Amino acid sequence: MTATAASVGPVPDNQYSAANREQVDLALARYRGRQGALLQILHAIQGSLGYIPAQAVPAIAEELNLSRAEVHGVVSFYHHFRQQPAGRHTIQLCQAEACRSMNCMALAEHVRQRLGVDFHGTTADGRFTLEPVYCLGNCACAPSLLLDHELHGRVTPQSFDALIEEQPSHP
Repeated sequence: MTATAASVGPVPDNQYSAANREQVDLALARYRGRQGALLQILHAIQGSLGYIPAQAVPAIAEELNLSRAEVHGVVSFYHHFRQQPAGRHTIQLCQAEACRSMNCMALAEHVRQRLGVDFHGTTADGRFTLEPVYCLGNCACAPSLLLDHELHGRVTPQSFDALIEEQPSHP
């Protein structure tokens, strides 16, 4: 199973709205002239839009006198940056050593099968995005996950299923 098989596809140009362009312009203006501004700009855009639209890459590259390939390389290198909008609910499943020692690999397999996506994927209905993280600081209660910024510990396949069933399917 691959993330692309069930991921939300690229955002059409007509969804790159004036509001999105405004947020990109605000991030560019905020960090204009700062040394090493690329990561700060990308974090600001993702913070306001939830992802880095492909349509923003040329403006960022021009502002920072970089090539589009250099900007895209940074966006695609860091797992933190999304290139498509996330699902309505984000699941961050810990993959660090303490969680691994408590069988998070089996939990991860269950989660991927249950959602029908791999890490960095979004379910076809846009309901869930699955992301790996490497320590949530909840090691004593491993395996752990964050569901929409709410920490859950000692997660089992059964408790995971119950958690996602509780989440609204509509915005």
